[in-house]
Amino acid sequence: MIDDLIQDATRRMDKSVESTQVEFNSVRTGRASAALLDRIQVDYYGQATPLKQLATINVPEPRMLTVQPFDPSSLKAIERSIQESELGLTPSNDGKLIRLPIPQLTEERRQELVKIVRQIAEDGKIAVRNARRDDDKHLKDLNTKGQVGEDDERRAEERVQKLTDEHTKKIDDLLTRKEAEITEV
Repeated sequence: MIDDLIQDATRRMDKSVESTQVEFNSVRTGRASAALLDRIQVDYYGQATPLKQLATINVPEPRMLTVQPFDPSSLKAIERSIQESELGLTPSNDGKLIRLPIPQLTEERRQELVKIVRQIAEDGKIAVRNARRDDDKHLKDLNTKGQVGEDDERRAEERVQKLTDEHTKKIDDLLTRKEAEITEV
């Protein structure tokens, strides 16, 4: 029973780290990446739809993204969604294709992005700690019901704390890498 709880906590913590990694990929650095547009939702016939379901996203050059919609009538909605996003990109539209030049980052913008990335990392760590808290609560419940002894509970809590520390360190490593990527000129 304890092993099931720990496996569940591990799975939840892994998902938190994975989610943090995905969020980091959508934060702009100096280079063009199709992952930049992953979080963009387009109002397509009254339905919020992910951009990657409506268009092909390509990286023809290091500082350029192109978005080619499957349905040409959605071009304006896609363009509007990109402009309204917090990415700071200005789309240019030729009627069939949207070009997104990736401007060089200013020092001020780099600092803003570092703050955003740190917040994403903190949210990931909070999710990991929430998984630990839930697991500790379940262990205490098992102990009060008499299904687990105090020694087993304490050992399980130590294992869960070790998992928490490992996952928090993974997020810190991801953060360090992302910060270096952002501040690299």
